[in-house]
Amino acid sequence: MEDTSNQYNEQIEKCRALFINKMHDYGSAWRILRLPSLTDQIFIKAQRIRGLQQNQVQKIQEDEASEFIGIVNYAVMALIQIEKGVVEQPDLNLEEATQLYDEHVAETKQLMMDKNHDYGEAWRDMRVSSLTDLILQKLLRVKQIENNQGKTRVSEGIEANYQDMINYAVFALIHLDNRRENKEQREENKELRK
Repeated sequence: MEDTSNQYNEQIEKCRALFINKMHDYGSAWRILRLPSLTDQIFIKAQRIRGLQQNQVQKIQEDEASEFIGIVNYAVMALIQIEKGVVEQPDLNLEEATQLYDEHVAETKQLMMDKNHDYGEAWRDMRVSSLTDLILQKLLRVKQIENNQGKTRVSEGIEANYQDMINYAVFALIHLDNRRENKEQREENKELRK
């Protein structure tokens, strides 16, 4: 599981770097977004990933990885919104936002490590398309909970669903990196054989 922890950190660092760069560009404008708006942003990204996985033609050159990074960052923003509440004006500076980002990622990673222990790293045998479908399922659950004004009878709340989305997206990013590395290794081996 040490490999998983290291790979997880590597992917989160990519997500975190983009979050920080966007904070430099836009500040914390995202703080005005209500949870349903964040849910819809994640939904758009997950639907695009599914489209990329199913469609023969791609008209926009962003790949699956960039969309999974977006899912991670929007889900972390949602966790921050749950904790801090929605505001009318941006109210977080870069340092505060990054600290909150790190806290929520650390909590989410611990959840992943606990589940990973119990499930025996089953995600390693999953396909990226299945992880995409699970994210979409979580989104549909969150939308239903939001439509029920946050009330659930037996289900985990919205926060746990956002955490699962983050973890599934990180798993997908790890798979995509492994796929890319394997392809590069095959091409390198082919060159060596020439």
